[in-house]
Amino acid sequence: MKTTFLFRFPILLFYFFLQFTVTAQQLDKVSPEDVGLSSERLQYLTSTFQDYVNDNELPGATILVARKGKIAYFEPFGKNDIENDLPMTKGSIFRIASQTKAIVSVGIMMLQEQGKLLITDPVGKYIPAFMETTVAVSKDDGTYDIVPANRPITIRDLLTHTSGVSYGEGTAADLWKKAKIQGWYFADREEPIQATVTRMAGLPFESQPGERFVYGYNTDILGALIEVVSGKTLDVFLQENILNPLEMNDTHFYLPEAKKERLAVVYSPSEDGLERAPNPGGMVGQGAYVEGPRKSFSGGAGLLSTSMDYAKFLQMMLNKGTLNGKRILSPKTVELMTVNHLGKATFPWVGGTGFGLGFSIVEDLGARGTPGSVGEYGWGGAYHSSYWVDPKEELVVVYFTQLIPSGDIDDHGKLRTLIYQALID
Repeated sequence: MKTTFLFRFPILLFYFFLQFTVTAQQLDKVSPEDVGLSSERLQYLTSTFQDYVNDNELPGATILVARKGKIAYFEPFGKNDIENDLPMTKGSIFRIASQTKAIVSVGIMMLQEQGKLLITDPVGKYIPAFMETTVAVSKDDGTYDIVPANRPITIRDLLTHTSGVSYGEGTAADLWKKAKIQGWYFADREEPIQATVTRMAGLPFESQPGERFVYGYNTDILGALIEVVSGKTLDVFLQENILNPLEMNDTHFYLPEAKKERLAVVYSPSEDGLERAPNPGGMVGQGAYVEGPRKSFSGGAGLLSTSMDYAKFLQMMLNKGTLNGKRILSPKTVELMTVNHLGKATFPWVGGTGFGLGFSIVEDLGARGTPGSVGEYGWGGAYHSSYWVDPKEELVVVYFTQLIPSGDIDDHGKLRTLIYQALID
């Protein structure tokens, strides 16, 4: 026992030091009451999430709540690594999966602001393989026909997930499987993203452009488009234009070796509680984010980040495009991104909700039926992370954990309820 403790002591010391240094570098921290939140009522949030950990429903998590540009609540729960008894810290790094989409969507809008493209442009103007695409149409006998798309897919179609492209599991899944393009996970691919996306263009999509909301590779295609238009790989473009200006120093597609101990372990629910996901294990596993080939930059689901880094990005959006004197977007571009663009298409998963240029948008609070505000925008990630921005309440929320699949845990609903019940002003 003594030998084990002595072996772990330097690691534990590193984690406690890390927590201190991250706290020292964070945005201004204030008392909850300073920004209209109740410290007493926030204890409901703390005790509820500690119970999830104690009951072995969550391995660990971080919750960050900022209001009026100040951090009012920032707490880690549980373990970064259960087996090695390493605590979750404010500096833990998470696979954020589809939360990558918002950052890449901002990258596209920056290129529009620089005069490099228009979101009304056909994607084929920049990636010629997309000028003429096809659609799979189901037949009554269980087969399908492949027909031409009735118009070229536009960049705006990709931003709103109305291009018709899925994650390869729909009507023509057999062809997508044969092409080895299915699912959101790209970290283990040897093929650069532009090559994968160009191959996608030759496969049949799920619906006609603009016809309906189909969640899929839209933002991966946008990432490849950024590479073509900017002349830089996606990782370099994002680093130079978003991550560095916002000081998002712990956001990466592939983790530097020196940071690998901070990467939170992925867990999955089982009959006996939580079990460590396979290593590397692909989508439902630890992934190739540390020791992978580092060749494919997935604009749809590839980034790793921390709560603090992602909060900086969201605060920039809430601030109408600026943070700490660095302007990323104009206020009018932020406005355009955060209104519903679906038109005749409908959002399929929850009422009262539309979709903007990279974010879901709340349009009718009663129809959605959960606490929040009209105009709120956000999204989440496959590893059960979530975030939202509430402009009316000047609120930013970042919730990171590493749980896939999530099972029947009700943490997302309680997170939202317990934050809003703590608002007192």
